[in-house]
Amino acid sequence: MMHHAAIPTRVPIEIGICIANEQTSLAIDRQMLRRAVRLVLRNAGVRRARISLAVVEDVAMARLNWKYLRHRGPTDVLSFVLDESESALDGEVVVCAETAIRTAPKYGWSAHDELLLYVIHGTLHLVGHDDATDALRATMQRQEAALLQKLGIDLRVGMVKQPTPSTNY
Repeated sequence: MMHHAAIPTRVPIEIGICIANEQTSLAIDRQMLRRAVRLVLRNAGVRRARISLAVVEDVAMARLNWKYLRHRGPTDVLSFVLDESESALDGEVVVCAETAIRTAPKYGWSAHDELLLYVIHGTLHLVGHDDATDALRATMQRQEAALLQKLGIDLRVGMVKQPTPSTNY
């Protein structure tokens, strides 16, 4: 009698990404934003997820920033884990287009690349990364640079821009 080793069953990859473009300041590349979210999730080993990504204006971001952090004014990115289990992740990332437009020139790149950094940063928070200390922030920045490079965006050393710490909920 022949014995067959059990073939491990893998959870199928089921990642849903819903993008709500609630601003008119910056044309967005939905495909690139989806690629960025998927790349972060795949690198973290997440196989099942529902992620909502909202691109908003300053006024909406300032309202959310006050509601959840009690900080005045807009911020670059907020992320919220809505539900997390062993089998799936349900989360939301909110990024501010107007902040990206204002900030990008300081780092010598496009507002689209800046916005993509916010999406990556927020999604990294969803999968458990933290930037509460200098060491954690440095680790997160390295990860962001590597992910941007995989998307074809090269961050020069010393150019790493870090979204505002402590925007994860």
